[in-house]
Amino acid sequence: MLNNQNPDLNEVLVFVKVVQAGSFSQAARQLGMPNSTVSARVSGLERRLGVTLLQRTTRKLSLTEAGSAYFQRAAQGLDGILQAEAEVAAAQQEPQGLLRVTAPADMGDFCLVELLSALQRQHPRLGVEMVFTDRYVDLVAEGVDVAIRAGRLRDSSLVARQVGQACWVPFASPAYLKTAGALAHPKDLRRHTCLQFTPLGRSSWELGSERSSVTVPMDARCLANDMNLIKALALSGHGVALLPTYACHAEVQSGKLVRVLPRWRAKADPVHLVYPGQRFVPPKLRVFIGAAVEVFGRLLAEQHEAI
Repeated sequence: MLNNQNPDLNEVLVFVKVVQAGSFSQAARQLGMPNSTVSARVSGLERRLGVTLLQRTTRKLSLTEAGSAYFQRAAQGLDGILQAEAEVAAAQQEPQGLLRVTAPADMGDFCLVELLSALQRQHPRLGVEMVFTDRYVDLVAEGVDVAIRAGRLRDSSLVARQVGQACWVPFASPAYLKTAGALAHPKDLRRHTCLQFTPLGRSSWELGSERSSVTVPMDARCLANDMNLIKALALSGHGVALLPTYACHAEVQSGKLVRVLPRWRAKADPVHLVYPGQRFVPPKLRVFIGAAVEVFGRLLAEQHEAI
């Protein structure tokens, strides 16, 4: 009769090793334990199962019918455990599998092309699924490994790693400035059409220079929670928009947008990688974090300086 005690894998391992070695003494040498311990563990297993597994004589060790059936299943089970451990150990060395990453929609063509290209070259067995959205994603509930987030973080149990800063400055198209006139001081914004990106949550624009800061109340003519729409309106000559430099770098280089009030800028927003806390960080997440810290930090700084 089976004893209701929990299985002892050490007993199972010793039993399998005794059968494979052909004797208690040989198994003891291979396991590096006394003969008495080997014998005691096999006896303990038989006692728990309520059946004799091995017939012992001075010259020969043989399996009973029950012992033979048990050995076949136990050996397969141990092989499966060893294989699982080998696979996990290998995964800890070579990043592989699918990494799910969420990021704001406006970051789709910034940094990530270079970042993902580098990861693909260096880690061909690693796949990355990008989820672009401006809503707050519950990483654990939605099975996302890491989030790229700009701005103030919510209090949570998540781990946050800052990778740089997003600098916000006013932009407008040359056509708009030609019609509406240039700006010499932030207070001049009051006579201009301003385009407001609503997730900033600001009823005013707070702009600072090396010497002072100014708060300009906003009476925005157009408000939207889509940064790409706000940028498109600015490109079309509809007004002045406060946007991050990383989102406008290409348009500034091509002359489609101009930085307004070049000595002034809004307070920078930190950019973080956020991921669930865990005792052991998986290799796929570890290499992504390392690459993101380098690429984001460098490109955020370079693109702001270029503008």
